[in-house]
Amino acid sequence: MRAKVDADVCTGCELCTQTCPEIFYMDGDVAKAKDIEVSSEIEDTCKQAAEECPVEAIIIS
Repeated sequence: MRAKVDADVCTGCELCTQTCPEIFYMDGDVAKAKDIEVSSEIEDTCKQAAEECPVEAIIIS
């Protein structure tokens, strides 16, 4: 599983970085996802961050 943030949609609220800092980080005013495979230990937290994103900018694949 991998996560990606659509920078055109992201509003920079930082909720994802607070929920799952192992994957999400801020790059200026927008969040980004580390280009790594999401480990099974944090899959649920990563999915939670995506579900809680107020603008649905996180894509899980």
